[in-house]
Amino acid sequence: LLTLSIGAFLFRYPEISKATYNFIKAPVSQVSSNNNKINILLMGKSGENHDGADLTDTMMLVSIPLKDGEIKTVSIPRDVWVPELMAKINSAYYWGKYGSAYFSLQDTGGGISFAKRIVGKIIGQPIQYGVVIDFSAFKDIVDAVGGISVDVEHPFVDNFYPIEGRENDLCGGDKSFSCRYETVIFDSGVQTMDGATALKFVRSRHAEGDEGTDIARESRQQKVIAAIKDKIVEPKTYLSTKRISALLTIANKYIETDINLPTVGIIVRKGLENMNNISQKRFPENLVVVPKTNPIYDNLYVFIPKAGNGNWEEIQKWFTENF
Repeated sequence: LLTLSIGAFLFRYPEISKATYNFIKAPVSQVSSNNNKINILLMGKSGENHDGADLTDTMMLVSIPLKDGEIKTVSIPRDVWVPELMAKINSAYYWGKYGSAYFSLQDTGGGISFAKRIVGKIIGQPIQYGVVIDFSAFKDIVDAVGGISVDVEHPFVDNFYPIEGRENDLCGGDKSFSCRYETVIFDSGVQTMDGATALKFVRSRHAEGDEGTDIARESRQQKVIAAIKDKIVEPKTYLSTKRISALLTIANKYIETDINLPTVGIIVRKGLENMNNISQKRFPENLVVVPKTNPIYDNLYVFIPKAGNGNWEEIQKWFTENF
């Protein structure tokens, strides 16, 4: 009965049938790659009902080998300044999507394509595919897999975590607008998190001390993504029709990508083959500096290369050596 059900399902959805075939056979000639590696730019945006809905405050390069080897990941700081955009790197997806209406960017190719082009130029690495996830999906994915376990290495307190829906609340005249925020606390040690808790863990920006930096936030995001991966590959998840159905529904609603379904089969296969060999790299903070507030950078807090604004050579060298 199970075999017949699966057969009927695959017959009804031929793209899933192709993906299943590719997962089993893994015809690597059908996937775009460079030096036997698939580079994927994973981006997270805040989505509707949030300021800067199309700014990708989370940007992560994921490199998957076509042969046995390490899966490598590194987060790209959202505050890297891109001279040709006259904006931070987290706006590349936005300008790719809407740029022709504002700049003379007549051929951006769309948000994902443009973001891949901009990031690829900075790091000196070709990026074959892109994925954009609405942060709303983050919460739903964690809940769909039944929660995740995360080892919180560094405890922190954030007294200014924004409460959704209260962004413009006048707080009855309270000039500190304290009603717009809540305090979130994370103690050290392994913790079980539901979707809402995981979202707060990865989005917190105003923690006291070192955990208030973007680099620390990106490290937390890597931890949660790894925890989600661990939960998805558990038999009780991938053998659960209910959980897989929920994940597919979430993906269809919240995820945008230029990877077609048959190619997903190959990438998933190669990811699973090397899932026990993952190296999480840390962006080389020593190669960037924070310049003084300046109209050149729109008076924003930004990162520029230590070698000089727009000089990416040292950063590209680091990526060449590590990826």
